[in-house]
Amino acid sequence: MKQFLEFVIRQLVEFPDEVMLSEIAHGKTTLFRLQMRQTDVGRIIGRNGQTIQAIRALLSSAAGRHDQRATLEIIE
Repeated sequence: MKQFLEFVIRQLVEFPDEVMLSEIAHGKTTLFRLQMRQTDVGRIIGRNGQTIQAIRALLSSAAGRHDQRATLEIIE
């Protein structure tokens, strides 16, 4: 899941080398924390939050296939 998430996010941002994705596992729940350049945050969130909602939906679906739960948090 982490590689998939990194791939999607790096395709959307202007500075992909500055993207930092950390993974924190708690049983069946995984929390992904995303750090990036401030100017790229808007690209990930998208208009009215549509892009981040789509990314979170894909992540949740992928986690569900493995009987897991996953959340994505953007750290500014």
